[in-house]
Amino acid sequence: MAAMTAAHATSAFRRLHHEIGTVDLVGIEERVAKFTTRSIKNQSKMFGLRLAVSMVDLTTLEGKDTPGKVASLCQKAITPHDGADVPQVAAVCVYPSMVKYARKALGAEKIKIASVATAFPSGQAPLKTRLAEVRTAVADGADEIDMVINRGAFLAGEFSLVQDEIAAVLEACGESTLKVILEVSELETYDNIRAASFIAMRVLRPGDFIKTSTGKTSLNATLGNNQVMLEAIRDFYLETGTPIAMKPAGGIRTAKQALQFLIAVKETLGDAWLNNTRYRFGASSLLNDLLRQIEKQTTGAYQAPYYFSEAAESY
Repeated sequence: MAAMTAAHATSAFRRLHHEIGTVDLVGIEERVAKFTTRSIKNQSKMFGLRLAVSMVDLTTLEGKDTPGKVASLCQKAITPHDGADVPQVAAVCVYPSMVKYARKALGAEKIKIASVATAFPSGQAPLKTRLAEVRTAVADGADEIDMVINRGAFLAGEFSLVQDEIAAVLEACGESTLKVILEVSELETYDNIRAASFIAMRVLRPGDFIKTSTGKTSLNATLGNNQVMLEAIRDFYLETGTPIAMKPAGGIRTAKQALQFLIAVKETLGDAWLNNTRYRFGASSLLNDLLRQIEKQTTGAYQAPYYFSEAAESY
């Protein structure tokens, strides 16, 4: 039985890779290495820093989260920093049980409320339970749902099952945006990341997201896996005309890194993706470094980290 299962998975992956193409590993690594050599200065740098702030999903995902902590997070989202021309962040992201408190704290603000659901981060719960969690979050006011795919089913070559579960979550979302987390560190290869991207995108609507990671594993967003997913989005868009959004998550902690990711977006997908409806950073700890760099560009002096209020942990 195990041998038959392995043979089934191998055959399924072979067919899918033949259909969508494989990844040129050397080409990807050479391309992303060039992104790190780009020099952005003056007005272009300030534009990039502010743009990156507007793309942050400010997040708290801890067992000790409280309504008060969520309210504080929402205040930081509304006003990331006094005394500088800084935009609001794109969204706050919380567990489903905290959505109603975020909704109360944000009031009429345009900041989105995102919620991780579907038994985040493992996804190891019955589908009925995962869907109930999604419906509860949406009913409480979540504008966006971040779900995790069934990585075990994917690696076993059960692609229809993966797609069926994404479709079921999408239906439970109603009008709320869906972000599909691939958990790239568990997919093992760039070819598999590309394959998982296509499996998800074939179910999604324009403006829904594919996302690298939960931020809860040892390897999260890198320029390499981000590039594989950007190129999958580009190829899918050229094939279907459907614009899918992208969210790298976890491990992006500095403004320098964020600017490199934005260069990748511009050079791969173009200016149409350089906004927070099509690109996000799931890296809340990034926010304070972006603010430090904006302050430096404005005043000429770096501020100590404690000058800025603390953001929640990244994911």
